[in-house]
Amino acid sequence: MLNLCIVAVLGVLMRYKIGYEFPHFEQKHLQHSHSHFAFTGWITHTLMVLMVYYLQAKIADFQGNKYTKIIIANLVCAYGMLVFFFIEGYGFFSITFSTASIIVFCVFGYQFIKDLKLLDNDLLSKTWFKAAIFFNIISSLGTFYLAYMMVSKKFVEDLYLSSVYYYLHFQYNGWFFFACMGLIFGFLNLRRSEHPFYETTYKLFASSCIPAYLLSILWLDLPIWLYAITVFAAIIQVFAWFKFLVVLMKTRKNLLENYSPLFKYILLFVSFAMSIKLLLQLGSTIPFISQLAFGFRPIVIAYLHLVFLAIITLFLLFYIYANHLFIISKRIKYGVLVFSIGVLLNEVVLAVQGIVSLSYISIPYVNEMLFVVAIVLFIGIGLTAYFSIKKVKNNPPL
Repeated sequence: MLNLCIVAVLGVLMRYKIGYEFPHFEQKHLQHSHSHFAFTGWITHTLMVLMVYYLQAKIADFQGNKYTKIIIANLVCAYGMLVFFFIEGYGFFSITFSTASIIVFCVFGYQFIKDLKLLDNDLLSKTWFKAAIFFNIISSLGTFYLAYMMVSKKFVEDLYLSSVYYYLHFQYNGWFFFACMGLIFGFLNLRRSEHPFYETTYKLFASSCIPAYLLSILWLDLPIWLYAITVFAAIIQVFAWFKFLVVLMKTRKNLLENYSPLFKYILLFVSFAMSIKLLLQLGSTIPFISQLAFGFRPIVIAYLHLVFLAIITLFLLFYIYANHLFIISKRIKYGVLVFSIGVLLNEVVLAVQGIVSLSYISIPYVNEMLFVVAIVLFIGIGLTAYFSIKKVKNNPPL
């Protein structure tokens, strides 16, 4: 929770620097520090902890202590990237910590896959988690190539952008998404034997994840057969998601009734955001829309924050509180609600900015509005984190 607050603080600094004079920090360095720490210090760290917690809940006499050093090592790497990307951008120390984080995750992945063998094969979380670890490891190829270009000074714009989007795709749509699906499948105890489409959902997303990378590089002049594969992958994912929701509602008719209004709200918010995300992906296969989307930075930023904040971060907050890892209180609920409002406002302002920029119209005070939204996000998660940490100190959950 503290790490998410740090991510929010960096977001506020970046937005302030865009709208006002603030010469003390390099914007590009802030951006790299913000994104790398968000990925490693918040999402990857949280997913690792929650995945180990899942094993602990499912396996009798599970010894989770062996993961402690791995998780601490990941945090050290995350804070190293936070500091050194902030100071030097892509440099010796930042690249060293970035590379070390990949090695640490490989150790985690090896150990975790070994322990997954102890689970019942009827539990579909196993397959989602295995795929998540695989996609995280292959995403590192993008960062290695980026580091090579930075160090060698051999900069080719198309290769640079392709590497950035390669890394982002297999983080967002691979590691983050598959790990979260593994958690929700485990949380709801969804099994192969309950409904055949639960396993089919995994197969459709897993088989389409690699070709779906092409959605990120549609601005390149792809051959027609690759373009056809891209469209097919986008259609498969839309079908798999909406069919999964229909089947889930049929097999678990009282699913939402078991939760408080806040939890219902977050689940619906996340599900709606995920549906929008997949429909936007499909829409981007139309060449005209693709050129517009990749040509205007606010649209790209809106899409990335849609996944990072509206889907992954809000889902993780739901999972943490629904599992009573932190005892929720009225103040924490207010914090989560304010944060979700900030997420919504962020998407609306960025989307409007992107749409009007298609006509080369600028919105007055848009940078100031985004700065205010960044403050709302920070206040929301700040309240959530502060009262959660305070609650844990008074009433340790474990």
